[in-house]
Parts: sequence; structure tokens; C-alpha cells
Amino acid sequence: MFVFTGVAHFNRMRHDLVKIVPPFVPQPMAAIYLTGVLELMGAAGLLVPRTERWAAWGLILMMVAMFPANVRAAQQGIPLRGRPATPLWLRTPMQVLFIGLLWWSTRG
Repeated sequence: MFVFTGVAHFNRMRHDLVKIVPPFVPQPMAAIYLTGVLELMGAAGLLVPRTERWAAWGLILMMVAMFPANVRAAQQGIPLRGRPATPLWLRTPMQVLFIGLLWWSTRG
């Protein structure tokens, strides 16, 4: 999942993603590129036993930090790839699931 979402920060979808960045974030396009790099690094880090725990915790922190953008997209009806953003009643449990799986992966 993190590879696919990370790549989206560098293709045409980045123009949709920049629209959901909360207004208090300076340099929204730079934030999109930075989070894309972090997602790709986190995905790679999960595959390396020496770094998997750090990668998981980094991705957890990033998912929490990026959740306001998902809330903004849902509340303001900002489309992503021409489709409505995932509604919060579905997005919130998905986010909790992904965070829970990452946390679970750190316990080994």
C-alpha cells in the first residue's frame, strides 16, 4: 500500500493531493513530495529486518500527521482522481487498521 500511495505523490495525482493539504502547511507541493519520499522509504524499510521497527513507527507517525488531510478531503468533498474522497466513516477505521497492523509488526 505504501508503495502505491508513495508513487501517487509523484504522478498526476500529486495535483489532487496538494488540494487536500491543510492551509496551515507551508509549501504544500513540497510537503507532497516529502511525504511521498517518506512513504517509499518506509515501505522499503519494512522489508529490511534491521529497519522494520523504525520504518513502522515512522509510518505510524506519518499516518497520524497526514490524517487531517484525509479529513479535509472528506469534509470538503475534494475529489481524488475524479472520484469523491473516501468518507470519514470508512476512512477512519481503515486508518486505524493500517496503524494497528504497523504497530503489530513492531512487536516481533
